[in-house]
Amino acid sequence: MKDRLSLLDYLTLAVFGLQAALALHIGVNGPTTPMPMHWNGDWQVDRWGSRVEFATFLGGMTLIGFIGAAGLGLGAMRAASQGDASRGRSLRIGQGISLFTFAAIGLLMTWSGLGNATAETGPVVTMAGVSLILLVLGAFLGRVAPNPLVGVRTPWSYKSRLAWDRSNRLAGRLLFLLGVVGLIAAPVAPQPLGALSLIGAVLMAAALSVFESWRVWRADPDRQPF
Repeated sequence: MKDRLSLLDYLTLAVFGLQAALALHIGVNGPTTPMPMHWNGDWQVDRWGSRVEFATFLGGMTLIGFIGAAGLGLGAMRAASQGDASRGRSLRIGQGISLFTFAAIGLLMTWSGLGNATAETGPVVTMAGVSLILLVLGAFLGRVAPNPLVGVRTPWSYKSRLAWDRSNRLAGRLLFLLGVVGLIAAPVAPQPLGALSLIGAVLMAAALSVFESWRVWRADPDRQPF
């Protein structure tokens, strides 16, 4: 049957279930001393919280990630049941992106929150982890169909399929390149300058992709009006 759960659906349930269990474990059995919740630009902890607060934040992020990935999975099943296999595959790619991204961020959060992120190691590991996320995201972003969760979601990309495709392909190429450069530079770049520079480059890539969605929409004769 076309509406059966796929392997990716079971993986979504398993990964987010484990992450939820980890959040619960930290909330009940985590450190009784304050846990770091936020770092400033010099990678110094500027806010601390209890294990319950940390577990609540991790659990909330897990819930958001699960809703997003599961929603894309349901959309893929619906598209397949309607005979639109191409859209179904592209939404599955979006589901995989969402699953990987939220799981990786959860691991980075947990690693940092349990006191492993020092001023020396924190920026390096974070930069490498974020770069890996960018690399995977960039490798697949250009193949995601229009949806409300993953991709360059602008008013113009929703009004033009051409604008959606081209802006997401551009974003994918830029993020993939940043991911490769970030992974290479993470061990040797001066920190926290390296990590901050990566964040700035991502913001620039996002701005360029948004502009591209507007530019292509404006020139698309098949665009939908507002």
